[in-house]
Amino acid sequence: MTSEMEIRLEAADRVTAHWGSQVVATDQDGTAPAPFDLFLASIGTCTGFYVSRFCRKRQIDPAGIRIVERVVSEPTTHRVERVEIEIALPPDFPEHYREAVLRAAGQCAVTRQLEQPPAIRLALVAPARA
Repeated sequence: MTSEMEIRLEAADRVTAHWGSQVVATDQDGTAPAPFDLFLASIGTCTGFYVSRFCRKRQIDPAGIRIVERVVSEPTTHRVERVEIEIALPPDFPEHYREAVLRAAGQCAVTRQLEQPPAIRLALVAPARA
């Protein structure tokens, strides 16, 4: 299966991704998230999705759950060394579901994809002649 997304270069450093009716704007000057920030946010928000879905299936209100993502970078290269995600459960969260919600969080598709990263192929396409 192949899906396609169109990336458009806008004014200044603004770059937008378009697929279907969805648009995600990025830039490097603070008016929208930077592309790398979106990448990091996808890890935490994906984890949150799986935790929320776990709770909803068991009629547990997920509103009191707090997820904190910490990004630890190597100081000289600034490359990410690890991402730490903490899931803070409220005191009334059912004890018998605590380990299970952690396992559910581990099902995050973004995290799982990072464990076996895809190959990325760049190619130039010659412009069509009129």
